[in-house]
Amino acid sequence: MNSLNRVGREYQGQERRRCHGADEAPNWRALLPKDWAGRVVEPIGFKRFRDYEILSERVLGYEDEDLPCYCEHYFVLTDIRSDDDESYYLAPSYWEHLVSWKLIDGRWLIHRRISCSDDCQQHQSFFTFAEEMPR
Repeated sequence: MNSLNRVGREYQGQERRRCHGADEAPNWRALLPKDWAGRVVEPIGFKRFRDYEILSERVLGYEDEDLPCYCEHYFVLTDIRSDDDESYYLAPSYWEHLVSWKLIDGRWLIHRRISCSDDCQQHQSFFTFAEEMPR
């Protein structure tokens, strides 16, 4: 399982996890349905962007014409919480993980996971199509 998939579920009390190692290429096929594997543009290079203010990361994959053909991002929003009104800690309040692939017909296949409970332990996941790369 990709570390991106675990961020929302395992964030509380654990070390910050990253999409991939600093120089490691992402497993861009991990969530790609097998029926669609032959219909996507394969990336030949990747660029990684991290935010140091909040837990988030974005990876873009590029085809041979330097156009984006893969996009993966996640972010985790946190709230300050307390169990006893004396000790306070950060706990995840919402997270999202998105992976998208450019299809050979120019559309984008998007897989999105979003937290759907107060404790961020449950999530919904679904596929959609778009005419443009998700932002």
